Amino acid sequence: MTRHLTRRTAISVTGAALLAAPALVRPARAQSLAPTLTMRGGANNYRPGAPIVERIGGGGFWTSGTVRRADDGVPLAGRRIQIWAHTTEGHERDARSHGATLTDADGVFRIEMPQIVPAFGQPHGHLAYDAEYDDGGFETVFLRPIMPSASDTSLRVDFVLRPA
Repeated sequence: MTRHLTRRTAISVTGAALLAAPALVRPARAQSLAPTLTMRGGANNYRPGAPIVERIGGGGFWTSGTVRRADDGVPLAGRRIQIWAHTTEGHERDARSHGATLTDADGVFRIEMPQIVPAFGQPHGHLAYDAEYDDGGFETVFLRPIMPSASDTSLRVDFVLRPA
């Protein structure tokens, strides 16, 4: 069966294309990056002033992420992120299960720690950006991300900080 382009079809197609054209040629607009909100239970067993360390315990598990400023998404260098968890070497309330690291020039942090294991049935970590230990330019955020599986060997957590 052969279809012929009718005048009505041509007008409809042309009209639809003209209506869509402004959306296709509109310049891209940067969308505002929403700040990360504190998670319920994120501050459990938090230890103010945990030391900055190269590694927590014997290592083998990696926690990493980025820290950015809300709205424009600019990476934030030199921000202190504290990490703690229930691991193969200790409970999340133990001092040896806590440590902190700083973000690099690209806003990236990365720290090695022992394998995270389930506590209360869920494998999860705790991370904090605590403004009290920085220049105070951003609001404190506590996170409690749950891992999809207890056999995962890494956890990625990103922070988007709201100016104070």
